[in-house]
Amino acid sequence: MTDIATLLEVGGPVAALGGGAAYARAKHPAVYWSTVGLPVSTARLLGSYASVMEACGLTVAPSRLRVLAVKATTNREIRPVPPRRGIIRPTTTGLRIRLRLAPGQEPADVAASAERLRHAWGVHAVYVTTVKPGVVELRLVGYDVLRRVRMPRKVDSGHLHIPVALREDATPFVRDYRTIPHQLTLGATLSGKSMYLRHLITGLAPQPVALVGIDCKRGVELAPFAPRLSALATDPEQAAALLPALVQEMEDRYDLIKARQGIAPSTPDEEITSDIWGLPEHERPTPIVLFVDEVAELFLVATKKDEERRDEMVTQLIRLAQLGRAAGIYLEVCGQRFGAELGKGATMLRAQLTGRVCHRVNDEASAKMALGDIAPEAVYAACAIAPELPGLAVAGDTSGGWSRIRTPYLSLGDAAEICQDTAHLVPDLAALKPFRPYVPVRPLEAPTPVVRPYPMTD
Repeated sequence: MTDIATLLEVGGPVAALGGGAAYARAKHPAVYWSTVGLPVSTARLLGSYASVMEACGLTVAPSRLRVLAVKATTNREIRPVPPRRGIIRPTTTGLRIRLRLAPGQEPADVAASAERLRHAWGVHAVYVTTVKPGVVELRLVGYDVLRRVRMPRKVDSGHLHIPVALREDATPFVRDYRTIPHQLTLGATLSGKSMYLRHLITGLAPQPVALVGIDCKRGVELAPFAPRLSALATDPEQAAALLPALVQEMEDRYDLIKARQGIAPSTPDEEITSDIWGLPEHERPTPIVLFVDEVAELFLVATKKDEERRDEMVTQLIRLAQLGRAAGIYLEVCGQRFGAELGKGATMLRAQLTGRVCHRVNDEASAKMALGDIAPEAVYAACAIAPELPGLAVAGDTSGGWSRIRTPYLSLGDAAEICQDTAHLVPDLAALKPFRPYVPVRPLEAPTPVVRPYPMTD
């Protein structure tokens, strides 16, 4: 009886500890990784590094000098040599470790074994990046960071450099307009496309940027951000008037650039530029970001007159996509589908949109519209997005690289409040003043009196 009582006294805390660990792993994976997963995975890596590398075929025969040294000093068996391992650096989401490749190895050899390394060391995923010739970095992610998104505390941000989502390797996905000027974002209803748009707008709101919106769904998506918008079109008729104004603004900026390119004999070489970023800061026009929500509404026509208007709008959009970057005009085109069936000019416009973000779509053809021409293997990843994971998307660009991302939750009220607080930053652009949305003035709340009035009597 004494032994049983002792076992119960010892087993109770152990069971509670195990139950707490299981609960933390399911509900708070970051806490579980910091307390349990990190030391366990580190011990596995240190104890099995050489054998795992050999099993994955990542070892090479030792050099002749090493063989002679081992034979002269010990009687140990001469084993293949794994890549030289650097210091293990723990992070809040996993581990980072650098490997110096042995002669004859390449980073593709390590990347091909990433799935084996994941199972051997008990982590959620392993990603391989090249640091410099002969050195790669393994980023071990301890848990699924996309299940509950938490953006890193320190994220590099700057002018037209907006962190909007988290990648599956726990690094932030940054929308850099200077690098990728135009982007296409596709997604079905309730896929998280609007959440992605909110993060873009709220990230740009505190910056000296002009935000322009075309929302042909009567403004239901972009109207809450009207205090920060320099222009807003809520139907095709308004869009048909706004787009020529943007094209004229682009042409005026090109005239400014050409005037600066007067190439006088006294002009230094560093002052000769081909875009607005080479102009002096006091002469540089304000960048413009154009958000087009539900782009298919611009292509749909019912009458012959509408068809002529559609052709004009599409032509102007294509001109902005082809020439707008140098003038500081950038496009964010959103929709549920975007293909040749929309009409003339759709494929040409899509070819100018370098960045691609594809949320959950209703069919494989829609995923191919977004990613098929830049990364065919990413199409299957986009088709596998589950409906219960809104905000999850596949992001790629014309370089062929792609990754899964997910935007954190941001309520519409919070996003609208940010735009209201930054309304004073709306730049003064004469070409866009006629299209400035009407914003009702907020009623001032009556201040609460500190001293109560003395009650009056008869």
